[in-house]
Amino acid sequence: MSSRYPIPAGESRIELRVKNSRFIGRAAYTPTVDAAKAFIEQVKAEEAGHSHAVYAFAVGHGATVTHGMSDAGEPGGTAGRPALAVVKGSDLGDVTVVIIRYFGGTKLGTGGLVKAYTESAQLALAELPVTEKVEQRPVQVTVPYSFYEPCRRLVEAHHGQVEAEDFTTDVTMHLTFIVDDLPAFEADLAELTSGQVTVISTR
Repeated sequence: MSSRYPIPAGESRIELRVKNSRFIGRAAYTPTVDAAKAFIEQVKAEEAGHSHAVYAFAVGHGATVTHGMSDAGEPGGTAGRPALAVVKGSDLGDVTVVIIRYFGGTKLGTGGLVKAYTESAQLALAELPVTEKVEQRPVQVTVPYSFYEPCRRLVEAHHGQVEAEDFTTDVTMHLTFIVDDLPAFEADLAELTSGQVTVISTR
């Protein structure tokens, strides 16, 4: 899985009317399957009296992604599958789309349903604010006092965060790095200390 990928930065809610049926599309950031399920239940509760509550989600991104969907009583393949196709095509990770339908008395037919659910999912995702998920990793290094200042400068140069420091016989620095920045820091630290200091992952 890539250590960086786009995710929702908030929630969205849209409304679409098709032949007297109301479709409400809602989308949100859901970093786990449990979070996705909780959001689906929340939407069902908040949009009371609905005919159908169709959903599609993607948890994770790239090669390690978990997808889920439901037609929620609509004819097979007319609701959850088109919504999931939109989610997959968006390239967003950690996202759930729930489409609530209030039946208006006029049947839409298979093609009409696919179009309505596809459009609802597209509109809900289009309204979502998006940010980037950046995987970070906590590590620690223990350095002699003679290397302390140069090491701090190295941490700063590689965009690391100093979370805590323990000053005893040596200095133990508790650090957080963006995963992509860690290999270069490790290489420069090994060069600075002639291989005397190694980075220990604390996760």
